Amino acid sequence: MEQQLLFSDLGVSEEILSAVEDMGFTQPSPIQAQTIPLLLEGHDVIGQAQTGTGKTASFAIPIIDMVDVDSNKPQALILCPTRELAVQVEGEINKLAKYKRRLSSTCIYGGDPIDRQIRALKKGVQVVVGTPGRIMDHLDRGTLDLRQVGIVVLDEADEMLDMGFRDDIETILKTMPDERQTVFFSATMAKPIMDLTKKYQQDPKIVKVVRKELTVENIAQHYYEVKSPLKMDLITRLIHVNQFNLSLIFCNTKRATDEVTEELIARGIQAEALHGDLSQAQRTKVMNKFRKGHCSVLVATDVAARGIDVDNVEAVFNYDLPLDEENYVHRIGRTGRAGKSGTAINFVTGRRDLGRIGDLERFIKTSIQKMTPPSAAEMLEMKKDQLVLDVKRKVAKEEDNSVYSATIEKMLEEGLTLDEVALGLVKMQMRSAVKELNEVNFSLDIGRKDKGDGRGRRDGRESRFERSDRKGRTERGDRGDRGPKGKKEREPNMARLFLNLGKKDRIRPNDIVGAIAGETGVPGRSIGGIDIFENFSFVDVPKKDVNHVISVMNSNTIKGKPVNFEISKG
Repeated sequence: MEQQLLFSDLGVSEEILSAVEDMGFTQPSPIQAQTIPLLLEGHDVIGQAQTGTGKTASFAIPIIDMVDVDSNKPQALILCPTRELAVQVEGEINKLAKYKRRLSSTCIYGGDPIDRQIRALKKGVQVVVGTPGRIMDHLDRGTLDLRQVGIVVLDEADEMLDMGFRDDIETILKTMPDERQTVFFSATMAKPIMDLTKKYQQDPKIVKVVRKELTVENIAQHYYEVKSPLKMDLITRLIHVNQFNLSLIFCNTKRATDEVTEELIARGIQAEALHGDLSQAQRTKVMNKFRKGHCSVLVATDVAARGIDVDNVEAVFNYDLPLDEENYVHRIGRTGRAGKSGTAINFVTGRRDLGRIGDLERFIKTSIQKMTPPSAAEMLEMKKDQLVLDVKRKVAKEEDNSVYSATIEKMLEEGLTLDEVALGLVKMQMRSAVKELNEVNFSLDIGRKDKGDGRGRRDGRESRFERSDRKGRTERGDRGDRGPKGKKEREPNMARLFLNLGKKDRIRPNDIVGAIAGETGVPGRSIGGIDIFENFSFVDVPKKDVNHVISVMNSNTIKGKPVNFEISKG
């Protein structure tokens, strides 16, 4: 039997061993077991690992052990894509440095008063955790000195590049000494990441951890076919019938998070929105309410949700399906933690979404089961059961009931029987529920074939995802499924846009749809035909949205590349 590696086998200090013991750990995770010795030996490292693998401790522990507490100058810098992740990383450092006397760290990010950050830096810190934008702000002000940094960590480096931070990252790296350790952690080893490592690392050691979460064995995954206008009705039913204590709902745009949150509140569900427009104080307040159970539903975008670490989330709803498979795993990985079971619920609003379900199943190597929405009759039975439980709890609760008893006596004196009193009170409690619970036809009637047949369409045609993966295209380029092949007439309410990215940029139809939907708020289902050529592409969008799409997208990127949209002259 193979002997289990312990933290004490990694060459870490007694202070660290005491801290990890207090945290309830004795054995390092695979990423920790491989990375900690390499960093303590002074190597540069590329770590391919996702959230939930213990990667934070894998770089935090060596940093804590290597820092010289006799110097109050920054000696370690950790860059994170979001403020939530930065706060989480610094919190982990503080726990691990519990017994390292005089070690000081600070977290600097946008949305937090910069004066407070300046005071912390002037006071003296050895470890700085922050987001690229705010780090650049301090460098421009001269309030952050990185000339003595001996180790820099880019946590979730791929995410920072996707968010457009490459120039800031390179500027920050160039302000540090050449003789330093540089550490990259990334979920992927895409070309932009490898380009940076070649430029800024010296003979890096590569550490890869196979992502066990891809099997998501403890998460029950379902999907519901639902007409888009009825998504709110369905999600309300599912929240009520399952009675989840804590749920996460993911939307693809900030506007959608606000709309869903407002509608849930109007329906009597305690919900809060989390997206990039909130100030840091607002975000902290929202997260505290969610962690403490003061709100039962958190509605978030992908970027805003990064760094959220809550173990008791019982369900994740993909109100909008994510734009790629990695995001799907990130999302549903918020539930089913700490050995608990979880539920992931996906909404399918058309054939494109149904094709995405097939893509996701292939990626996670697990089936996503189609479910039937709860009927009005089932909802009514649930309401009855809930009322019975509530009454039992109220009756069992020890308190002064004299006021309530006197009220019942008054009703009896007015000539009502006990049955009539009970009936009237139940009517008052159930009337709104009975009125609201009309039978609703949620179904899209699109369906898919049984497992093993490629999940094709009912009419035998391939889904857009199967077609878009085919080789041997015609010279016209990728069509991405937006209609039958060959020449087709454009719908009268659609306009064709030209964009300057094509096959050479590894652009796919999904990338174009995702970028437009995510940045402009135009629903993905409203986007029409897509043709991808070697050096450019075309996309059809609703005429009413043309100016908005051009205005918003021309200040954005797709897959990290600047994009230019204009009305097609063809």
